[in-house]
Amino acid sequence: MLTVTESAKQRLKELLLASTNDPDFGVRLVLKASGQTGLVLDREELGDDVVEHDGSKVLLVGPEVDQLVAGATLDTEDTPEGTKFVISKG
Repeated sequence: MLTVTESAKQRLKELLLASTNDPDFGVRLVLKASGQTGLVLDREELGDDVVEHDGSKVLLVGPEVDQLVAGATLDTEDTPEGTKFVISKG
């Protein structure tokens, strides 16, 4: 399973609240055709790993993506362009 830092959970919740007030939605980690990961607004599906923060579903990870990020950590990083999400292993 993917480890999610408190900083990343807080940022995910901010993104979620800026996009919807529907509690059935969360931010889904997806694999793009380019092989990179991305984030989309989605509803929980059967088999998802769900990360919660302050009572909200902030991150949804489907089984196919979960296998790719198992043992990794999702964190945030401040850059000149703003705060970005970073996935790192080890």
